[in-house]
Amino acid sequence: MEEARQAALDRGLDLVEVAPTARPPVCRIMDYGKFRYEQQKRDREARRRQHTVDIKQVQFRPKTDDHDFDFKIRNARRFLAAGKKVRATVRFRRGELRRPELGVRVLDHVAEALEEVARVESRSDSLESRQLVMMLAPKAA
Repeated sequence: MEEARQAALDRGLDLVEVAPTARPPVCRIMDYGKFRYEQQKRDREARRRQHTVDIKQVQFRPKTDDHDFDFKIRNARRFLAAGKKVRATVRFRRGELRRPELGVRVLDHVAEALEEVARVESRSDSLESRQLVMMLAPKAA
């Protein structure tokens, strides 16, 4: 250990313990400041290249009127054009739960209205917490 410390001193570098739990402990002679700087640089670059996916939500009701439906579809189309994913949900209230097929019809209509700009990524036709959900992703151009 002393020999290694002396060798590092002679070269003007640091003695860094790489694997302290190994028997015998593994050390390395390096410029620790330069190592830390390059590691931070790699981390910064990785964060910069990281791509987060934004998910926008558009909510419908089983009895959503045509004008409201068109308005929400226009918003969904705008989100998809910006490269974001869209979650289309149909929410049910009290008595509407007796007719879940109306919600399925609304989701079919949404998928049909956006078929040229989006693809259906996932869809649940089962009522989970009083709503139906469909995920749409932008089509690759």
